[in-house]
Amino acid sequence: MKIFENKIVRFILSAGIAGLLFAICPPCLSKLILGAVLVTLLLFINASSFFVRFSWLTHGSRILVGSLFIFSGFIKSNDPTGFSYKLEEYFDVFADDTAQWSFLAGFFHGLKSLSLFLAIFVCVTEVALGFMLLVGAKIRLTLWLLLLQIVFFTFLTFYSACFNKVTHCGCFGDAIQLTPWQSFGKDLALMILITVLWVGEQNIKPLFGPFIGNLATVLIIAGSIAFPLYAWYYLPPIDFRPYAPGKNLCEEMKPGPKYKPAKVETILTYKNIQTNEKKEFTQQNYPWQDTLHWKYDTIVNNLLEKAFDEPKITDFKITDPETQDDLTDSILRINDYYFLLVVNELGEKKKDRFEPRNSYLKVQGRINDLAALCEKDKKHFYGLTSASKSEISDFRHEVQAMYPYLNSDQTVLKTMIRSNPGLMLMKGCVVIANWPFHSLPSYNDVKEKYFKQGK
Repeated sequence: MKIFENKIVRFILSAGIAGLLFAICPPCLSKLILGAVLVTLLLFINASSFFVRFSWLTHGSRILVGSLFIFSGFIKSNDPTGFSYKLEEYFDVFADDTAQWSFLAGFFHGLKSLSLFLAIFVCVTEVALGFMLLVGAKIRLTLWLLLLQIVFFTFLTFYSACFNKVTHCGCFGDAIQLTPWQSFGKDLALMILITVLWVGEQNIKPLFGPFIGNLATVLIIAGSIAFPLYAWYYLPPIDFRPYAPGKNLCEEMKPGPKYKPAKVETILTYKNIQTNEKKEFTQQNYPWQDTLHWKYDTIVNNLLEKAFDEPKITDFKITDPETQDDLTDSILRINDYYFLLVVNELGEKKKDRFEPRNSYLKVQGRINDLAALCEKDKKHFYGLTSASKSEISDFRHEVQAMYPYLNSDQTVLKTMIRSNPGLMLMKGCVVIANWPFHSLPSYNDVKEKYFKQGK
């Protein structure tokens, strides 16, 4: 890498890459902003001998980058299953956008089956790299890995923002929800800070000796692996979702006091029958009566202004699979304790990460016993799934489930509890407790701990 130490070569290469990026700047990104970022990076890269004198600049960047990586990794580690769902969204987008190249589409579909492993891997690397940067351990390796990771995530968030593919990046889980453009801006800022770290590398000294530094690094890596594995096997230790224990679903479904609905502009495209000319209209002036000249083509809804202070829960709905009747209100109005068994997909799939049917079969005896004791004690017990009527019927017969199954949206079910299946104890609208299938309670334990407390 000594060739990059030559100032002329370094300037030519950096300026050439910057010029290429500026030239191919897509319309979705402001050339003014991109130009400002590129000029800033060029200044730090080509005037490194000047900026290296300011050690405070290096240490400030070191604290900011290290702390942010640890915080981001910890938040995602708290809910690796939720982060894996977000990665699946990205992989689905990339698979759809590369459908014309079967090899690439197949590659992204393959990554989808590894989404949980990749989610935990990202969590571990973020925490470990943040800590290694703060203590000054293996600094050259740390800087390379930080640079590679931020380049990857900058591309990911830019693609998502520019093409409006994934509306919530998942950078900080459910704790802090950033829009794709906000996340892209954060990554650009981190790109500049990491460049400052490269420039001031010689200012970064280890805080401890080799033995203590290596031991601390090993312990942090071990802890950063153990924590997301625990959160995956059981449930997120810190639950930021609106379905967390203690939350009132009825209140979460209400808009805030400053609620403003989203403003959407509907654009209808019509095609002239005689000339094949396409023209855009609004809902106020579209030629719906002029069928001799115009034919409907497409419709696009443009978001002009996002909703403000909207409900935390907007899509929770429970329906009867037989009649399709909406049972949400009647369920949430039960003035007693009741259980919801959440099984987001009943059908077994070879590539299904959780293998829901196999997971259910492992604990079917405990679930059926729990449901039977609920019925004996006059407590309601419902299964919730997104499966069809026929799938529910086959599944209930297979596992001898005597309790009823109701329908809800699969995305909602995945949000309600990060386990498949998972059990929720409710009282009216309030979530009392929840358990993953790995640690289902006995009915007597629930009755002793929760019912007698009058919660």
